[in-house]
Amino acid sequence: MDVSGLLLEAAILMLTGMVVVFVFLTILIFTIKAMSKVLANFQTPEVTPNPVKLSGNQVPTSHVAAIAAAVKQYREKQ
Repeated sequence: MDVSGLLLEAAILMLTGMVVVFVFLTILIFTIKAMSKVLANFQTPEVTPNPVKLSGNQVPTSHVAAIAAAVKQYREKQ
């Protein structure tokens, strides 16, 4: 084969590969969008936790206990 024949074959192979990738990605995008719409019907509502109401500069005792335990563990490692 001469050089022009090889270049033509390479160009055809390149275009074929690009078209296949483009078609695959297009199908993938539409599939994901369709799945998103279908699964939106089955979504459970988000549960929001009740906020801790504090007055002034008070810190919940559970937070104080967690911080104290973390400091103690850090100091024991040192």
